Amino acid sequence: MKFLLSIIIGLLTTLSFSQNDSIFIRSIYNTALSEGKAYEDLRSLCKDIGARITGSAEAEMAIEWGKRRMESYGFDKVYLQEIRVPHWERGTKEAGWIRMKNGSLVKVNLLALGGSTGTSGRMESEVIGFSSLQELKDAPKSMVEGRIVFINQKMNEQQIQTFKAYGGCYPVRGMGAVEASKKGAKAVIIRSLGMPIDEHPHTGTMHYEDSVTKIPAAAISTEDAELLEQILTNGSAEFILEMDCRDYPEVTSYNVIGELTGKNPDNIITFGGHLDSWDTGEGAHDDGAGIVHTLEALRILKELNYRPNNTLRLVFFMNEENGNRGGKGYAKWTKEQTNENHILALESDRGGFAPRGFSMDGTDAQIMMLASFAPIFKEYDLHIFEKGYGGVDISPLKHTFEGIPLVGFVPDSQRYFDFHHAPSDVFENVNKRELELGCAAIASILYLFDQNL
Repeated sequence: MKFLLSIIIGLLTTLSFSQNDSIFIRSIYNTALSEGKAYEDLRSLCKDIGARITGSAEAEMAIEWGKRRMESYGFDKVYLQEIRVPHWERGTKEAGWIRMKNGSLVKVNLLALGGSTGTSGRMESEVIGFSSLQELKDAPKSMVEGRIVFINQKMNEQQIQTFKAYGGCYPVRGMGAVEASKKGAKAVIIRSLGMPIDEHPHTGTMHYEDSVTKIPAAAISTEDAELLEQILTNGSAEFILEMDCRDYPEVTSYNVIGELTGKNPDNIITFGGHLDSWDTGEGAHDDGAGIVHTLEALRILKELNYRPNNTLRLVFFMNEENGNRGGKGYAKWTKEQTNENHILALESDRGGFAPRGFSMDGTDAQIMMLASFAPIFKEYDLHIFEKGYGGVDISPLKHTFEGIPLVGFVPDSQRYFDFHHAPSDVFENVNKRELELGCAAIASILYLFDQNL
């Protein structure tokens, strides 16, 4: 079977690629590395706009920024697509302390989880620790009731692909407040979903259930989690917490869209990243990198006078972090465009690190096509061309256009969860060359898909 697959891939490669393809891809890389705009665009997004949580003034300025950038690069069409989005604010900076048995206080680094309710003033209670969400679920209610729960579930450092380690811990953040509230807890504190032991807490979205009392939820830094674990191992302690976060009514926002019109204009290849970020740091890796990856990819193709066979549609999605209203709204809107035939979607939302390849949510035949591109990328050190996940923003298209392949850009993942949703996710922590190589990889594979679909 493997031998047969290699023959088929070889035939596809022979049929699909020419010397001109190799020359054009080389020109894409040369342009990205020597005449690139991505690093300056990322600097501007991070420093001139800043963190861009949905519903904020910064999010609205980012929409204006994105539209102006697209227009400045001379794309055939640039426009906005209206959506409705949630509006949650952190409010006054959170504060938290551990009060040890002898009365001494240790201030901790913490962030409210996105969507959390506030504490209505200062909250304090004995803290009880659990090593996992499952351990909390298994605990008797009498052990938890009236206390503040601390869930110290660690990301599995033995996972080579760190997104798998993150996936294993995501339910702690997503459902920790619900499970703690079911047991009568006053609040829940989780260990940040981050790999390194440092002082930076990591926020991220969490969920409530209508039938369960809403309790405050926050994440403390991994460094503070280690300390609290040690304190509870040796005795008891109290936790003091104050958070002022709250929900506001939904607001109007927009996806930002730019296009290069194809020879077959109604055939659409969608690609992009999400314009919103959490309200800490600057959203540089998540997902400023994805925004400039895809913006630069279309700019390079335009700069090289490439006329696509299919319409290349760049989308800056709004509200990926706490609702995916941009992705859902775009999928609904595309369904209403009755003449459109959506043939592929691609997303960059895994940071601005060195590119490793692409994964695809698709049929065996579609994945075989992706795999057939591997030889042409060998000299560029890309090696992942396999079945996998596309992305949050493009995932609703799967339900709108049956059989559409969804492609995810795969950079190196080892440092991503150093910065994910943390105050350290800033422009200075993105490497210029790695960012540019990602832009070139995305522009090149868009070119190949456009030529071969």
